Amino acid sequence: MHAIKTPSFFRPASRPSSPAPAPAPPPSRPDSGIGMERSRPLNKLSLTTFRRASPAPGPPAISNTPAPLIQDGSYLEMLGLKLSEAVSKAIAQPNGPPAAHEQVSGRRPLPAGRGRALGSLIASELRAASENQHLYRAILRSLHRPLSVLSGNLSSILVPLLSSPQLLALPSTVPSAPTLNPTQLHVIGISSLAGELLETFDDFALGLDGDLRGDGLKQVRETLMSLVNRVVNPFLGMMKNELAPFVESLEVPNGKTAKASQNLHPSITALQTVMPAYSKAIARYTTTPASQTVLATHVISLIWKSLVALTARPYVPPSPPSSPLSVPVGAAKKRRGSPTASPPLTPSPARFTIKLPSSRPPSPPAAPSALTTSADARALFDLLNLLPRPDASKKTTRLAREAVDEAYDGLKALPTFIDLVYTTPSVSSADDTAQQLLAAAADIPTLIALPVVLHVYGRGDSVSTLLGLTEESYRSGCLTGFGRAEECAGAVGERVLNMLNAGDTIPRNWLEAELAEDMLPSSL
Repeated sequence: MHAIKTPSFFRPASRPSSPAPAPAPPPSRPDSGIGMERSRPLNKLSLTTFRRASPAPGPPAISNTPAPLIQDGSYLEMLGLKLSEAVSKAIAQPNGPPAAHEQVSGRRPLPAGRGRALGSLIASELRAASENQHLYRAILRSLHRPLSVLSGNLSSILVPLLSSPQLLALPSTVPSAPTLNPTQLHVIGISSLAGELLETFDDFALGLDGDLRGDGLKQVRETLMSLVNRVVNPFLGMMKNELAPFVESLEVPNGKTAKASQNLHPSITALQTVMPAYSKAIARYTTTPASQTVLATHVISLIWKSLVALTARPYVPPSPPSSPLSVPVGAAKKRRGSPTASPPLTPSPARFTIKLPSSRPPSPPAAPSALTTSADARALFDLLNLLPRPDASKKTTRLAREAVDEAYDGLKALPTFIDLVYTTPSVSSADDTAQQLLAAAADIPTLIALPVVLHVYGRGDSVSTLLGLTEESYRSGCLTGFGRAEECAGAVGERVLNMLNAGDTIPRNWLEAELAEDMLPSSL
């Protein structure tokens, strides 16, 4: 009992004593008896808790580059599923109401951008694993199955469309009608998807190595390229065959007399009607770098045919103006009689007949003058300039763009050169004239400028006549393109120099300077 009543000071207590409770803070409202000892504050019950939380500010638009997957133990399995889903979305039918002018068998064409979306997914995963070579090669192996399925599905969709007679129909030139028909829109969708995916292949150099130890995507790359070529090549070939006759007919001058504002070649007038629609259709077919290399070949070919046709026009020296016919003085006085003069008592019957101007002789047939040829050349340059050009920002098409730009520069410089040759005053010295012609023909191939100079300053002989060849043989051997003309310029120029007379000072001086300038880059 004593131990119970008297606790020992040396024995520790079974539990520590709790601290004194802190005084409760005053209630939030004077008339409220609820204290603040609750674990949840009162502001949780305010009206703001029933409002919808504002979303966190995100990017204004969906990023073109998807976020890569987390590289954990299930990364490759998740990547395969993600790639399969992306391939299914790439060839799925687009949403939205269909239009009547784009359906084929109840299906709509694939919209642009599907291939770039799939390529962005592949690019993001490859960049994320760029520092891990084993994972990088594993990702490449994971691409084989989904991309093979994609190329096979695209081929199965394209094959029935290639046999359609509507595939090679000319673009419509009616402003209110669609330029392309539904079949052409469908093949463009397939070609664009394959070409856009090939841009990713080019960025990472995929499918270039045929070795089995490489990435193994060479077969996929060749299939995608085949899809693009089977769509683009036939259409561009059809467009070239359609436009080439208009260009080649420019060699024959316009024989109809017309006013200066209407004195254009009939081929130029026809091209002004069809060229806007044709260039728009060609641009739809060549939106990807894989198709723009073929585009460059056809555009350069049309420009070359234009240069050959315009410079092969026969030249007729301008004839001096004929003297006006003599008119009786009395008749002249009657025509410009004073209004104060008294009219005759009996009007002459000839007064009421149609008066034809007798002071001018009938106009001779129009000759291929510098005005007509240069005007046709300028109009043709404006029309061909509507055609699309390869993309200069892409590495794969930069060289093709440079070649196309050089061809356009030659066609653009031709009108100025023709005006200079036809209008150079005869009082200028031969050396000065040759230097002026050399500067004006800086962007024009030598064999293109040579017939123009020979027509005006030579004996009128053609280049083929001086070479002892027929015109067909000369063109098929030396004028097939820019490259062949550059190769033959030296040999043809030397032969023409040997055939020129001693009095042909201007052609000789110009041709010698032109050949020396052409040989200058090769000697450096």
